[in-house]
Amino acid sequence: MSAVCALHAKLAIDGHRAMEFLDARRLTGPNLLSNHPGSVLDIQCTPDQIEQVIRAWQWAVTSALKTLDWDEAIYTRPLEGGVSLAFSGPIDALYAATEINEWAWQCIVAEMNGKPSIEFRKIQDTINASLDGERNRALIQLQQTATNKGVTFLWDDDEVSLGLGQGSQTWPVTALPAQNSVEWDQYHDIPVGIVTGTNGKTTSARLASLILQGTGQSVGVSCTDWIAVNDKIIDRGDWSGPGGARNVLRNRAVSVAILETARGGLLRRGLGIGRANVALITNIAEDHLGDFGSRSLAELLDIKWVVSRAVVDNGTLILNADDKLLIEKARDYPGKITWFSLDNDSAVIKHHLACGGLAFILDGKYLLRVQGEDRDVIADVRDIPITLDGVARHNIANALGAAALTFELGACLEDIRSGLMHMSQTDNPGRCNIYNLGETKVLVDFAHNPHAMQALFEMARSLPAKRRLLAFGQAGDRPDSLIQELTRAAWTIGLDQVLVSELASYHRGRGHGEVYELIHAELIKAGARNDQIRHFEHEPDALSAALEWAQPGDLVIMLALRNRDVIIDRLEQLQK
Repeated sequence: MSAVCALHAKLAIDGHRAMEFLDARRLTGPNLLSNHPGSVLDIQCTPDQIEQVIRAWQWAVTSALKTLDWDEAIYTRPLEGGVSLAFSGPIDALYAATEINEWAWQCIVAEMNGKPSIEFRKIQDTINASLDGERNRALIQLQQTATNKGVTFLWDDDEVSLGLGQGSQTWPVTALPAQNSVEWDQYHDIPVGIVTGTNGKTTSARLASLILQGTGQSVGVSCTDWIAVNDKIIDRGDWSGPGGARNVLRNRAVSVAILETARGGLLRRGLGIGRANVALITNIAEDHLGDFGSRSLAELLDIKWVVSRAVVDNGTLILNADDKLLIEKARDYPGKITWFSLDNDSAVIKHHLACGGLAFILDGKYLLRVQGEDRDVIADVRDIPITLDGVARHNIANALGAAALTFELGACLEDIRSGLMHMSQTDNPGRCNIYNLGETKVLVDFAHNPHAMQALFEMARSLPAKRRLLAFGQAGDRPDSLIQELTRAAWTIGLDQVLVSELASYHRGRGHGEVYELIHAELIKAGARNDQIRHFEHEPDALSAALEWAQPGDLVIMLALRNRDVIIDRLEQLQK
């Protein structure tokens, strides 16, 4: 944001305490407001200010687009605590479009403070200079021709590509090919699966990759942990945004792609690709609530639902029939749906099957593919390692979702069965891993939000143990009520000892020890004694204390938020 814009942001806060400039940024793919690239302006304001804010913004942006002779669409979306305002734009002019949105914010400030708006002509030279440096006629021509020929076109600041995976070619954005030199017939797509939801995304993506590798495919995966092609990790880090998707889709070794797609990337930039063969939404539950654009479950659902647009015309949307929010959202969905469920008697599943639909369900101990009168056994849950003999029900759900995803991508039931049966915890680090240290078991998981932690507590309650110890921490940006609720839920699994890690890098506005004191007080209320509660600065220190405490037959539950890799490395060494 420019210095002038920052000044006006403060003026707006002085005059209207709840109004604030939050962000102006580019949208590079299908997003919460539209299917088109463009620029979005996020404003925090009160509900009674929204109408005036929209009116002032529309006037400003419409006048700018008219002056520039841009034939673009505008979009507005009221949200909890404010409004998002966007307009589409040429992909070689999105930085200039964002400058227009910053100017529009100044116009809103003037309107709200009863002052004259800043005329567009006063910043037009600045916008024109930005356009002169940004415009790329060859880029637009290549995009238009690719669209006309039905060839997938991917772009970013540095590179442009035609086709996907093995059928692709990539060029620097500054060295694009001449139109008459492009051999359009050599470019084609590969099958693409998108995975989103609150929990289970990474496990589902890894399961899908393992299954598809068993069919002989070369599988590219982008997820929260890495980019990989088959078993080769290309780059570590959180690659669950559009950048990770493009990286995989431009890799000429890839014959099928699995793209984990997280909330942050969808909000910040949009989808990395506009069209896919199948999209899986695992569930919708509390996570990162409070961030602008995702301050409620309804808003979080809308963000995740963006992936449905990639498959609505010629693909399949896979949904969890045990999730009430997804059931309600799907009522008006016009595309093809495949459901999965842990409930063999689900009303949604029964109705879907009666209408000729396809479903993947749990019936007793068996995963089934069901359509009409056909009921095909996929596998016994006890033969799927990540379900821990059926105790880890959340991983049974992940197995069902991955089975549906890979079936839609061409895997047969035998391939699906083999993949599910051969996924070990080394293929899924940090997700429901059990280490046997003599006669002591250590359960390690990355669970960090309420839904995931509740699932883990339910599973831990079912695991036999003489005594149970929980080592965990909580980020400071969670409300008191949520931390207290999770603490009470933890105590109900029958704990004998609780070790609380400080997680200083996750204080997020709270004082040192504040989260611990909240957890400690709630544990005492739940019936714990002071000597059953201990406080540690770091997760590895808590693990050391847990292992020192543990005796044969005990279960140690370690929720690793910050130091997962260190903890896993240590446990693997101890298990050898």
